Amino acid sequence: MPRPPSDAAAARAPRPPRRAEIAAGLGDSLGVGIGILPLGVALGVLVVQAGLPWWLAPALSIGIFAGSVELLLVSLIAAATPLVTIAITVFAVNFRHVFYAFSFPVSRVRRGLPRAYSVYAMIDEAYATYVLMDESRLTSARMVAGQLAMQTYWVVGGLIGVALATALPEPIEGFEFALVALFVVMTLDAVRTRREVPSALLAALAAAIAIVTVPESALLAALLVFTALLAGRYAVTRARRKSVGSDGDGLPGTDDPTGTAEEHA
Repeated sequence: MPRPPSDAAAARAPRPPRRAEIAAGLGDSLGVGIGILPLGVALGVLVVQAGLPWWLAPALSIGIFAGSVELLLVSLIAAATPLVTIAITVFAVNFRHVFYAFSFPVSRVRRGLPRAYSVYAMIDEAYATYVLMDESRLTSARMVAGQLAMQTYWVVGGLIGVALATALPEPIEGFEFALVALFVVMTLDAVRTRREVPSALLAALAAAIAIVTVPESALLAALLVFTALLAGRYAVTRARRKSVGSDGDGLPGTDDPTGTAEEHA
């Protein structure tokens, strides 16, 4: 099997002109922009309808750039939520980005400001776009241009939403439900496999416990309870896998409860 080219070989390989790299990055962002722009519009409308200053929409899109978290922050800010609750909520929702860094090809981005921006703009869409792309096609200019374009769609969408909401004679009734609908869709997407159904049930249990016990701080309490329940589920699952492995006398593949001894003979 031929070995993949080393970084040194990749560096010696001829690269396309910088303008072509930027154009490729803009092309990478087009499909993502179809989904990001409407969400940005929703953010702008939500900011205005929540009675917050219009400039909060571009400020969130530039200063945070975290997709669904920005929509969540609008509701939290409008409700005068304590800063501790906001911080823990944002941390819990965006914690997955910590693991993105392990496989995102940020090493292909030039050191300094370009790499710092690429890490900052490592949203779900950028991760999905570049983590599966062949490394030989990845260049610093291409990735940074693509991520910058994705953020531009979000900022422009927010400004369009602000303009639309300002021009409307009356607020759109029920528009704030857009945030709930977004998270419902994300939840349904996460529970397509049976493996994740227990997590959804644990989330519902955590929410119920928080609403009943501490309704004045239900969001913060639910996040803490859900984290504890997930840790407990992980511990139980890990112990169960070890138990299954020991029952198989250490034979390879016996951690699969559906396997049979004959398969490993």
